[in-house]
Amino acid sequence: MSAKAISEQTGKEFLYKHINTSAAVQNRFRYATVTAETDWDRLTQEHQWLLTQRLVVKPDQLIKRRGKLGLVGINLDLQGVKDWVKSHLMKDTTVGRAKGVLKNFLIEPFVPHKQEEEFYVCIYAVREGDIVLFHHEGGVEVGDVDAKAQKLTVAVNEKISEEQVKEQLLSYVPEDKKGVLASFIVGLFNLYEDLYFTYLEINPLVVTTDGVYVLDMAAKIDATADFICKSKWGDVEFPPPFGREAYPEEAYIADLDAKSGASLKLTLLNPQGRIWTMVAGGGASVVYSDTICDLGGVDELANYGEYSGAPSEQQTYDYAKTILSLMTREKHPQGKVLIIGGSIANFTNVAATFKGIVRAIKDNQEPLKEHEVKIFVRRGGPNYQEGLRVMGEVGKTTGIPIHVFGTETHMTAIVGMAMGHRPIPNLPPMAAHTANFLLNASNNTVTPANTRTASFSEPKTPNDVSPAKKSKAGLPADHLHSILWPLKNVVTGDWKEAQASSSCSGGMEAKATTLFSKHTKAIVWGMQTRAVQGMLDFDYVCSREEPSVAAMVYPFTGDHKQKFYWGHKEILLPVYKNMADAMKKHPQVDVMISFASLRSAFDSTVEAMQYPQIHTIAIIAEGIPEAHTRKMIKMADEKGVTIIGPATVGGIKPGCFKIGNTGGMLDNILASKLYRPGSVAYVSRSGGMSNELNNIISRTTDGVYEGVAIGGDRYPGSTFMDHVLRYQDTPGIKMIVVLGEIGGTDEYKICQGIKEGRITKPVVCWCIGTCATMFASEVQFGHAGACANQASETAMAKNQALRDAGAYVPKSFDELGDLIRTVYDELVANGTIVPAQEVPPPTVPMDYSWARELGLIRKPASFMTSICDERGQELIYAGMAITEVFKEEMGIGGVLGLLWFQRRLPRYACQFIEMCLMVTADHGPAVSGAHNTIVCARAGKDLISSLTSGLLTIGDRFGGALDAAAKQFSKAFDSGMLPMDFVNKMKKDGKLIMGIGHRVKSINNPDMRVQILKDFVKQHFPSTQLLDYALDVEKITTSKKPNLILNVDGFIGVSFVDLLRTCGGFTRDEADEFVEIGALNGIFVLGRSMGFIGHYLDQKRLKQGLYRHPWDDISYVLPEHMSM
Repeated sequence: MSAKAISEQTGKEFLYKHINTSAAVQNRFRYATVTAETDWDRLTQEHQWLLTQRLVVKPDQLIKRRGKLGLVGINLDLQGVKDWVKSHLMKDTTVGRAKGVLKNFLIEPFVPHKQEEEFYVCIYAVREGDIVLFHHEGGVEVGDVDAKAQKLTVAVNEKISEEQVKEQLLSYVPEDKKGVLASFIVGLFNLYEDLYFTYLEINPLVVTTDGVYVLDMAAKIDATADFICKSKWGDVEFPPPFGREAYPEEAYIADLDAKSGASLKLTLLNPQGRIWTMVAGGGASVVYSDTICDLGGVDELANYGEYSGAPSEQQTYDYAKTILSLMTREKHPQGKVLIIGGSIANFTNVAATFKGIVRAIKDNQEPLKEHEVKIFVRRGGPNYQEGLRVMGEVGKTTGIPIHVFGTETHMTAIVGMAMGHRPIPNLPPMAAHTANFLLNASNNTVTPANTRTASFSEPKTPNDVSPAKKSKAGLPADHLHSILWPLKNVVTGDWKEAQASSSCSGGMEAKATTLFSKHTKAIVWGMQTRAVQGMLDFDYVCSREEPSVAAMVYPFTGDHKQKFYWGHKEILLPVYKNMADAMKKHPQVDVMISFASLRSAFDSTVEAMQYPQIHTIAIIAEGIPEAHTRKMIKMADEKGVTIIGPATVGGIKPGCFKIGNTGGMLDNILASKLYRPGSVAYVSRSGGMSNELNNIISRTTDGVYEGVAIGGDRYPGSTFMDHVLRYQDTPGIKMIVVLGEIGGTDEYKICQGIKEGRITKPVVCWCIGTCATMFASEVQFGHAGACANQASETAMAKNQALRDAGAYVPKSFDELGDLIRTVYDELVANGTIVPAQEVPPPTVPMDYSWARELGLIRKPASFMTSICDERGQELIYAGMAITEVFKEEMGIGGVLGLLWFQRRLPRYACQFIEMCLMVTADHGPAVSGAHNTIVCARAGKDLISSLTSGLLTIGDRFGGALDAAAKQFSKAFDSGMLPMDFVNKMKKDGKLIMGIGHRVKSINNPDMRVQILKDFVKQHFPSTQLLDYALDVEKITTSKKPNLILNVDGFIGVSFVDLLRTCGGFTRDEADEFVEIGALNGIFVLGRSMGFIGHYLDQKRLKQGLYRHPWDDISYVLPEHMSM
């Protein structure tokens, strides 16, 4: 959601901090908040004016008309305020139909004033700009300000002046107050723009000789502008609508949503309710709520929510477990139902998201059975067959009744089943996997379509042009009476004000009727390779001659080529760093598809509109600030560019072109016959619901001619009417389907177009969101624009207005498909549409990665790993989640045990490993490894090169004796050889005993590193047989020469063997294998790397120059004949 209400305190804080006006704004920051936990003594210490001034107190919980409801205490002293708060605090209160508890109050200074000193001012956003309302008589009895107030319209990108304000708003204001009010209103408007308000109302605004007082204030801000306004806003808390509690589970899901690229929403309506939903998609979630309410379930509907945008398995699990936990807290005498629904996904892997839900069901199976929960599932989209199979299996294994349905079942049919209004059918086994749709199993399918070639070459014969006629062409008025909803008249308000002429105004370029053809070329902004491949597969299956994507733009890499498939063949598409280069080298491109993020979408779109060749831009990103969107719309109107989006999946023109992920994967393209044009065009807000319309239309008519999802934001780049008029003027389109939505007034323009005869083709229309009027408190649905701000914006009112205008409006979404079929059949009957033979499309090979995902193929892996897995939600070390590693404080030794030995080692073993790393970290600059590192660093090489130079010296002679010592001593000990025999044999064989001997240290000058380790090992190891053997060898060698001690390499080597053999975590063979494969040398390499890096940094810090070895330290020994 974008526009969110803020508390009065937050709104005033913003105003006092940031308003810039010459008017004297009084009582700045003089407010205090009171709750049940308030300490009055502390409050008066922090706000001492409470003790000296008369006061006003009121609840600050988004309650409208508090004065008329008697919810304002006026002209009280502090004790009076305390008494007033005590009489209202935590008391149940009814405001309209909403029942809630008063628990948050605002105290401010009382401002004595006269009635004529009260004014009303309000600023709110509309598509074309912002409206400033002003009335010279403010206060409780202000009345209908829309009818009475002076109005100033400020177009997008325009500013207001004090002269404008005086002339257009202040004509009824006394002269002595005009200057102050004009300055304040201009400052207020600038504040409104700078802080991304969408609504700001002050009533009353009091102006006295002392200055301006802001008494009551209501405001909304565009929450999507957080990345712009964070420094000014700070951390904003958005209170829930009055009558709805703020539940911790809602906050938890909101936090998940904020941390995810997906969309996760949850609103609790009635936690004791029987009917719970878990719906995928913003539009689909509204449709399911509508259907539940239509079937009489409004009082039992427990929640509203949605998950969409390809959430991960873990995110879906977290969302699902929250729902399941909530619904199994209180029993219901009839048991409970969970509806896991959704439209046909465009790009979400249904099986992957269902895995998360299945995990949650398994984890909660006992509470679910105890509460007699029945689960109904309906879903479609990529890999949905596997998802439904897994869901059905978990029902069988857990004993929970789970009924699963795919795209063969109408989207909302499961609601009637769940509520007992329709029987649960016994469906035949569904297809095992998506691949069943990739090959044409039949070539005798007949689907009616005489206009299929329209998309390939637009018909130019006048016979194809629909003659002007009244709405509902060719259909008798009472033909559909039996399935139309006999609604009574609904008050729609004065919607004519929202209507706008469809003709182009001065300075605006005309926009194209045909956006896409079979020759359309596009540039894709963003490295969205999956979406581009989907477009190319669609092109291929539509028998296009060339790919529709000419190039990609990605500013974060240099120019290069990206590999894609064109049917069976591999092709290369250019990727440019700069848009200018892409446009220059591909002048035939006229469409840009922007996958830019919400932060960069505005700049990239504005840049694209600088190129006259671009006629259409699709903006996929959700969460673009409304102010940015309105600026893009204005620029697009001036340049004749059509914008689809923001917050959309795009659109599709079967046989010609598709935007990004629209239409889903190839199986859905084929199943919905989107590879060739039909006769029906549709326009929808929702991307997911647009794919559902593809399915419905393909099953009830000859298919889709063109479909566009304009996006769920409050101000989509193009409107319903823009596309309906295009469809009206396109000969190949014979009927139009519109899926409208609660919020906004665009649907009324369609009403006007039908009444005026501008739209003559049959229009089937349904506005979703009819449930909103049945809820006691306001619910913000999944789409940012899905919220009614007045009666005329409700879905009920718009459906009735469309019906009255002559559009075909079903009783509910459940009957939309039946109505489309009826209208289509009539058009076939009267000859408007002539059925045609189906032509099978070419087959497209399945991508290897997707075939593997579906389990259709297998291939030996190039690599195998058993120590780490980074693919899931959390990094896994040898089966242990990284959070657990930190929670149990395993340390470096524990991590090394997991990654090197795939074991959770005992605590003493982990400590020993860490001690080994510490004692081997460094041994001065003179040893060969450190020396090499220093020389390399002084030669100007980088850290990695210098470190590598030092590491390459490690071997049997330097540092690499751990493995060799472990092997030699183990072999001698295991063979039963006495220490003296071992020493003698090595001497006889002419071999050094690895791990014995030191240049500096001796029996008389012991190595303290060895002593430290020896003390620890003797104290903690269960057994030290090999160490004891090595110490016996040391006694023999030191008797011959005092420096032939067991050095640190040898000590670590033999002690590690003891550790592996006796810690209880390894078999003897496993312990020996780790020694054999060189694991012990890794200890020295890892430890000494710390020292080498230290030497590198030290040389750089000391700024040492290039090293050259001195001559006098080199003995030049040349051959005799050379010296002569």
